[in-house]
Amino acid sequence: MAQRSLVQLVPSFKQLLVISTALRVVLILYSEWHDAHSVVKYTDVDYRVFSDAARFLLNPSEDNYARGPLGKLVRLGDPYTRATYRYTPLLAVLLAPNEWLHPSFGKYLFAAADILAGVLMYNLLTSNTLPTTSSRVNNQQQGSSQAEEKEGAEARDGGWTAERYATALVASHLLSPLVFTISTRGSSESVLSLFVLSTLYFALKGRWDATAILLGLSTHWKIYPFIYGIACLGVIGGSAGQNQRRGNWLSVLVNARTLRFTALSVATFVGLGALMYAIWGYPFLYESYLYHLHRLDHRHNFSPYFYLIYLTYPSSSTAADLLGMPFWRRLLSSPLTSFVPQMGLSLGAGLLFGRRSEDLVFAWFVQTVVFVVFNKVCTSQYFLWYTLFLPLLIPRLRMSRRQLFAYVAVWVGTQALWLSEAYKLEFLGQNVFFGLWVRSLVYVVGNCWVLAGIMGCYTR
Repeated sequence: MAQRSLVQLVPSFKQLLVISTALRVVLILYSEWHDAHSVVKYTDVDYRVFSDAARFLLNPSEDNYARGPLGKLVRLGDPYTRATYRYTPLLAVLLAPNEWLHPSFGKYLFAAADILAGVLMYNLLTSNTLPTTSSRVNNQQQGSSQAEEKEGAEARDGGWTAERYATALVASHLLSPLVFTISTRGSSESVLSLFVLSTLYFALKGRWDATAILLGLSTHWKIYPFIYGIACLGVIGGSAGQNQRRGNWLSVLVNARTLRFTALSVATFVGLGALMYAIWGYPFLYESYLYHLHRLDHRHNFSPYFYLIYLTYPSSSTAADLLGMPFWRRLLSSPLTSFVPQMGLSLGAGLLFGRRSEDLVFAWFVQTVVFVVFNKVCTSQYFLWYTLFLPLLIPRLRMSRRQLFAYVAVWVGTQALWLSEAYKLEFLGQNVFFGLWVRSLVYVVGNCWVLAGIMGCYTR
C-alpha cells in the first residue's frame, strides 16, 4: 500500500520536464534579483569569467586580438585576455549572446543542457537499462490481452511500470540541488555532462562512429573524458568477434574497429584543437591544456594533495628555486605526482570492467569516481561528473536499505566533516590546515569504501 502511494507521487515524464524547467527559470530570475540586492552573490564567479571572456571575444582591440595565424582574418578578440579563463574558446562563443541578447543567456543555456541530459537519461532507461513492462509480462502471461497484461504487471510491481521507474530515476537527477544550483549559478558543467551523456547514449546504441566524434568533442571541452575511451575499446573489440580469444587482450584492444574508433576520436580532438590554435594561437594551447599539467593549487579543497603542495609551495617558480629543493620536496610539489595513482586506477578500471556494452555505465562510473577522488584538485562541482551516471546505474544495484543508508551517510558525512573544518579556515581565519588535511584523508578513505560497496552490489 505504501509502495502504491509512493508511485502516485511520481509525475509523468512530461510533467517532470515542466517542473524542472520552471524551477530553473525561477532560480535564474531570482539570481538576478539576489545579485542586485546582496553583497554575497548567487551567481558563480566562473560565470562572470565566462561573460567577460565573451565580451573580449566580441570586442577586439589593439591589445585584445586573436593571436593565431588566422586571427586577423576572423577579426575576433582573445577570450584569454580575461585572467583565469582557462577553457576552450567554444565556451566564450556559446556565451556571446550574453553581450547582445541578455546577461543571463548562458544560465538559460546551461539549464537547457540539464533538461536535455534528462531526456537522454529517460530514453536510455526505457530502451536499454530497464526491461519493458510488455516483455516481462509476455514471458509470464502468454496469450493475455494487452489491458490484462498491463494491469497484471502493475499489480506485481506495486504500480511501478518501466516508465514510472525511469521518471523517478531521472527526477533524482533533475531535481537534485547539486544539479540545478550548479547550472543556474552559471557553471558550465551541465554542457560537459550533456556531451558525456550523449557519448554514452551512442555507445549503448552501438553507433561507434558518433561515439568517437562525441568523445573527441568532450575531451576538447574538458580533458578528463578521454579515460572513457579505454572502456569503449574493450567493448568494441569484444563485439568485433574477439570474444573467443579473451586471454589475448591485445587482439581485443587492437583491431580494425578499435583503430577506426581511435582515429576518429583523435582526429576530432586534434581537429578542434588545431582550429582553435589557428585562430587564437598559443594562449589557447597554454590556458586550456598546458597550464593544468604544471598547476600547483595550494588552496584548500577536498583533495589531500593540497596540503603537501601548500607545505612545499615555493616562494617563486623559477628553475633555480626548484633545483635547489631536496628531491622529496620536488617530488611532492610536482603536479605530475598525483597523475600516477589517478591514471593507474581510472584507466585500469576501464580495462577491467569495459568488456561488455551492458557494463559500460558501471565502468564509466567507477572510472570517474576514482578520477575525482584522486585528482590533485577536487571541489563539489566535480561530484557531478560521477553522480551523472547514478540514475542509469541504480537499476543494476542490489543493496539493502541498511547498506543504502550507510553509503549515503558516509558520503555525506565525510563532506560535512571536511566542510566544518574548512569553515574555520575560510571564514574564521584559524590555522587548521593540518586538521583539514586529516579530514581530506578521511574523505578519500570514506569515498573509496562507498565505491567498493557499490561495486559489490553491482549485478551483471
